[in-house]
Amino acid sequence: MVSKKSRIFRVIFGLFLMVGVWLLFKSYWALIGLVPIIVGITGYCPACQILGKCSLKR
Repeated sequence: MVSKKSRIFRVIFGLFLMVGVWLLFKSYWALIGLVPIIVGITGYCPACQILGKCSLKR
């Protein structure tokens, strides 16, 4: 689980990433911003699951 503060940050970061990449490059690479948005909305961090530990404070 990801903390509430981290979830909000990830959603905002994902939105900025998508908009920024789209405005600068007009590329579908902007869709990479969906990853932090989905993690922020669901609260599930796949990196924590794969690595077996999480550096985020809960």
